[in-house]
Amino acid sequence: MGKIGSKEKIRRFLLANIGRVIDSHELQEAADGAVQYSRRLRELRDEEGWPILSHNDSAKLKPGQYLLKEKPEIKDRPQFSRSISTKLRAEVLDRNGFTCQMCGITPGETDPSTNRKVRLHVGHIKDKALGGKDELSNLRALCSTCNQGAKNVTAEKPSKIWLLSQVRRAGQDEQLAVYEWLRNKFHTD
Repeated sequence: MGKIGSKEKIRRFLLANIGRVIDSHELQEAADGAVQYSRRLRELRDEEGWPILSHNDSAKLKPGQYLLKEKPEIKDRPQFSRSISTKLRAEVLDRNGFTCQMCGITPGETDPSTNRKVRLHVGHIKDKALGGKDELSNLRALCSTCNQGAKNVTAEKPSKIWLLSQVRRAGQDEQLAVYEWLRNKFHTD
């Protein structure tokens, strides 16, 4: 018998803990310390349809807590292909200045919501489930937190006029913060 992967270990752990709130540390431990446990959890939820709740789904759950409410309908596991090539991922990250396009955080910074170092992902602007395509114009760099929160609820990229109207409506402190962020982002030596 071959080695059991982290996704299968998480699958078995969740099935043994149906109806119990589980925290991220338990999941990582169940996956023998695999750092990609959150990705495997999303795969079970998004690709295999497991009813795994997080704080985005239930106010009773805190960030980093998960709940498998009931035994999922076990289907033949889908043959899911990740169609975003390494080259396309690199183009998206480079185009977006290696910066999360929702919150502005960059890799290596500490994510204030998780207290972990930021990792960037490539996410869809219009989700594939809603007809979005795997092409440069529909992809953007997102940190883990924003990528998880954006699932199936992301709107189209804001227009320049809308974005400027929001900045104009903001208070002076917020406008200065935007200015500083833009100045740092586009500062060239």
